[in-house]
Amino acid sequence: FWGFGIVLVAALLFFVLGGERAGAFEAIDNFNGEIKIYKSEYCGCCSVYVDYFKRKVKLNVGVETVEDVVLIKNDLGIPDELSSCHTVKVGDYFVEGHVPLEAVEKLLKEKPEIKGIALPGMPSGSPGMPGAKEEFVIYAVKNDGGYYEFARM
Repeated sequence: FWGFGIVLVAALLFFVLGGERAGAFEAIDNFNGEIKIYKSEYCGCCSVYVDYFKRKVKLNVGVETVEDVVLIKNDLGIPDELSSCHTVKVGDYFVEGHVPLEAVEKLLKEKPEIKGIALPGMPSGSPGMPGAKEEFVIYAVKNDGGYYEFARM
């Protein structure tokens, strides 16, 4: 009886803890380009976001600690008003800030003609940030530098 109980508990833990990752982000998991996170060595929430990203997707995600993340943001054309503490390069797109992976999944499924998406600042409850979750407004940055609302989560 105890052996069966242990196997049952182990199976439940696998499905509850492991099931969240498996197949949850199909477009990200099947992405065949490079994903790299650029972060500052002085920012703790960036490391928590890296852990979140790596824990949720099946792909190998590169991480590069840089002296000045602003240089990366300027190079990618991220507007100052949409900036945050770290930047992810997903193929030809950028993902700026504490963007939930559901928005990255939407980006890769829809493949819009934009530079990338951004969640400005460091909103409470966003991936990598403590506190109560609030509604997140994620912006799409157009190729001409303008931007519009991409998603609310």
